[in-house]
Amino acid sequence: MLDVHTRATRWVKTPGDPRDDYLARLEWVDTTTLAIQQLNRLQNRLDVLIADAHSGESRRVYRDESKTWVELPDSLAWVDDGRAFLLPSERDGWQHLYRVTRTGDVPKPLTDFAADATDIVGVDGSRGWVYFLASPDNATQRYLYHARLDGTGAPDRVTPANQPGTHTYDAAPNAGFAFHTYSRFDQPPVMEVVELATHRSLRTLTDTAALKAQLAPVLKRPVEFFTVDVSEGVTLDGWMLKPPDLDPSRRYPVIVFVYGEPASQTVVDRWGGGRMLFHRALADAGYVVVSVDNRGTPAPKGAAWRKVVYGTVGELSSREQNAAVLALAAKYSFIDRDRVGIWGWSGGGSNTLNAMFRYPDTFQVGVSVAPVPDQRLYDTIYQERYMGTPQGNPDGYKIGSPINFADGLKGKLLIVHGTGDDNVHAQGTERLVNRLIELGKPFDMMLYPNRTHAIAEGPGTTTHIYRLIARYFLEHLPPGAR
Repeated sequence: MLDVHTRATRWVKTPGDPRDDYLARLEWVDTTTLAIQQLNRLQNRLDVLIADAHSGESRRVYRDESKTWVELPDSLAWVDDGRAFLLPSERDGWQHLYRVTRTGDVPKPLTDFAADATDIVGVDGSRGWVYFLASPDNATQRYLYHARLDGTGAPDRVTPANQPGTHTYDAAPNAGFAFHTYSRFDQPPVMEVVELATHRSLRTLTDTAALKAQLAPVLKRPVEFFTVDVSEGVTLDGWMLKPPDLDPSRRYPVIVFVYGEPASQTVVDRWGGGRMLFHRALADAGYVVVSVDNRGTPAPKGAAWRKVVYGTVGELSSREQNAAVLALAAKYSFIDRDRVGIWGWSGGGSNTLNAMFRYPDTFQVGVSVAPVPDQRLYDTIYQERYMGTPQGNPDGYKIGSPINFADGLKGKLLIVHGTGDDNVHAQGTERLVNRLIELGKPFDMMLYPNRTHAIAEGPGTTTHIYRLIARYFLEHLPPGAR
């Protein structure tokens, strides 16, 4: 901490070895007190430290531990004039909110229901409520709930029941009002100002009438959400876009859009922007386009659902993506089992590789954008969080890395990467290319010079990459009915 007048520096004394601990979040509680969220390197232990700005001394007031990884918020929600704070924990199998005092009392649970509290929206101290997002009955959607700060009673839903979809809120201080954004898969987002306690709309900030009119022909065929059983009672959520005038007596090729890792869901009932429109264009061309969230994705289905992949990220996801395709082909006669493609970006690029290498009899064509072929080359804060260290889990890193299964490639594969990717470094793709060459495997490759992980820099880049992906499927996975 730096005194801005004297420029004197005071170091906060934190426990542990700084080479193996993260000071993950820091924030001022008041003018003399600092709150620090400290993680160990394995990220399975979270400590909240309270530090004195004058002495630099710190003390632990909270600890959360897990056999896998712990969740931490971007910031703590302070209540009781800074004497206590709220944060999430999965200690009982669900992600619930807990109240913790600065004196380190036993954490008090606030959200007593069999569901995940996914995000804290705000705190209304005058009414004694904490607002948060949840969706107990549908993991593809999000709604506003509130619970009492004293921990009594069950949470109540605030979002009106006649507004199914995804809701986000940017609350004002003290949570009296909020910017409310609402959308669905086929419905562009609308923003308004609401009174949070009643959800009464005070002012609409966006008018989507012109956009809806322009998109009406494109959105004429609504998306179809579905569930599919993959094995041993495991049910996955998915969505499907069908070609126009689909004839159920004929068979159509399938393109699977995948992510499948702990950082994101693809099966969400919210507006998907340009990528959703790209998938609709593929459906218009004559493809059945589907996406499925396997276990290990951050769906609000409990900690066990999300953390079953710990230590071998990549293995279960590709297995359940394969099982989902087979189950859908058995359920829908219009799905052509012999024409299946898959594509994804980042973690989805990795899962595209895993699907093409491990299940070549199911997936014939793949487009892998900015993948992580070798998990030993990705950054510690992500990979070690879900895998442990390479030294402590060498077998898991081998099982999860697509490069170790490249000899299974049979179909057509396009690998795409930006040479300036400072997130998923192109070095990993270069290593995979060398392995495929060594194995004598034919493949295609596209490099975008000096583009980052987004591959969006430079005039025409975004249009170019999506045309590239579409062209690859059109050439190697012919659209239309048989």
